[in-house]
Amino acid sequence: MSGIYIHVPFCKQACHYCDFHFSTQLGKKEAMVKSLQRELELRKAEFQKEQVETIYFGGGTPSVLTSTELEAILQSVYDNYSVVEYPEITLEANPDDLMSVRAQSRTIFQDYQTIGINRLSIGIQSFFDEDLKLMNRAHSSDEAVESLSAATRHFDNISIDLIYGIPGMDNKKWKANIEKALLFKLPHISSYALTVEPKTALKKFIEKGIINDVNDEQAQEQFHILVDVLEQQGYINYEISNFGKEGYFSKNNTSYWQGKKYMGIGPSAHSFDGQNRGWNVRNNSKYIKALQQDTLSMETETLSRKDNYNEYVMTGLRTIWGVSLKRIENDFGISYLKYINQQAEKYLEQELLFVEDGKLLSTKKGKFLVDGIASDLFMLNLGQ
Repeated sequence: MSGIYIHVPFCKQACHYCDFHFSTQLGKKEAMVKSLQRELELRKAEFQKEQVETIYFGGGTPSVLTSTELEAILQSVYDNYSVVEYPEITLEANPDDLMSVRAQSRTIFQDYQTIGINRLSIGIQSFFDEDLKLMNRAHSSDEAVESLSAATRHFDNISIDLIYGIPGMDNKKWKANIEKALLFKLPHISSYALTVEPKTALKKFIEKGIINDVNDEQAQEQFHILVDVLEQQGYINYEISNFGKEGYFSKNNTSYWQGKKYMGIGPSAHSFDGQNRGWNVRNNSKYIKALQQDTLSMETETLSRKDNYNEYVMTGLRTIWGVSLKRIENDFGISYLKYINQQAEKYLEQELLFVEDGKLLSTKKGKFLVDGIASDLFMLNLGQ
């Protein structure tokens, strides 16, 4: 099974922390939709032997597209690819977009359902206006609540995003955010630490002293609060930043972590076929121009054995499935097995990692530190 990710590179306004590829200029929206459709047509041979199990609209803010535009893109998928009978079709959406109403009292949720979307990922981020203002989000706390109240009347499979480690957010306020989310009985919650990325407005504001810097210790405390509260409520922390009820793990994201093939459509989107990685140009105008000339603006690289090992370690340690030591030996060789055992030894002693059923896993204490731990397990010797 494989997945298709479709990047919609438009937003109403720029969030201060975001370094994803997007534009707030919506004038090229129509041309972009046509280009996305054309790329799907041109690349169908890549998935000739694959069945598409997941379709994911990400961004950017895909909910800036009308349901008619989304339907046209989905039709291109069905016209050119073999799709399973009940695919997971996810739309990332912002609360303010979800509050718009179609003619004849028909809600936007009904429009989405009609065209086949069956999962929503709603960018709540916080239920407090001061946090939303700091991040320059387009919605208010009232819209966050209203959008979830409406969405849960129409959709069962809903995920929301929450951000912790926001300057000025103490632990009490963070717990209140989690408790507010739990009121909606959502089957899935994704939560991330606020990260200060280079060349973002947030980075500049911190450097100028307009906003306080992120406190890593507090972010770590809030991560552990999140894990404790959600696990008590029956959520499974199946990936460091993702919590799902049984049967509601994101199939799209899980396929990435398990190394399945996926195709990335749209500017800046990445693809992986099991051995090669590709990525489209990170420029809307260049992307559109190339597709208008029936060409692909994509670069590719073939992953080495070392690259594949490093990626497997990184993704495996972030999940409940861990890193199979048997797979390390079978796929990469005895030298890699000896290396990872040697590198992991100190983390086993510090109780940040543990081994169970032949798999290397992160402990509860080690979860927040897992990216740094994984990087220490990477194979850096080019000769290996």
